Amino acid sequence: MGKVTFHIAVSLDGYAAGPDQNLDDPIGKGGMRLHEWLFPLAVFSGTGEGEVNESTPVVQAWTANIGAHIMGRNMFGPGRGEWDESWTGWWGEDPPYHTPVFVLTHHEREPLTMKGGTTFHFLTDGIESALAQARQAAGDKDILIAGGASTIQQYLAAGLVDEFELSVAPVLLGRGERLLDNLGASLPEVEQVRAVGAPGVTHLLYRVR
Repeated sequence: MGKVTFHIAVSLDGYAAGPDQNLDDPIGKGGMRLHEWLFPLAVFSGTGEGEVNESTPVVQAWTANIGAHIMGRNMFGPGRGEWDESWTGWWGEDPPYHTPVFVLTHHEREPLTMKGGTTFHFLTDGIESALAQARQAAGDKDILIAGGASTIQQYLAAGLVDEFELSVAPVLLGRGERLLDNLGASLPEVEQVRAVGAPGVTHLLYRVR
């Protein structure tokens, strides 16, 4: 059985997204600054063109052994309430996941099959059911919690995360969506596995005890 993991970019003051998230600014004001280190990388471009630096093997490892993804509805799209089924995600016809993706929601929707091996399954019965179905789909591979912050918090608070990586950008947002809030009274204990300094970012990998 694989690990349950996540990786996410955060600001120095602990925010995973800026304030005032909306359709035109899905990571909130200033949120894109958390990812500026990623955009120049050849491994991100998909064309092989771009920079190669200390972040390259870190990013490559993120997708090396993933068999299923889990995300919250807010990660899938900006809508609330009943589904607008014309919305098929932020990513176009070929989303970057290439695995089954289990979307946590309060509103039922039929599975959505996209190009490249991605199928979105919309689940209304909670985080543990989503994890059980993701495990079945992933087999021996890892499960990646793709976000957003609220979904990550729920899995951390429930003690269901094995390992995670924070990519800390030298940015102060001041407001927005903090990553490590709402974890309950029994906070998870973690140990640092490694730290990688790279241009514009520091990658910190932690194991949850």
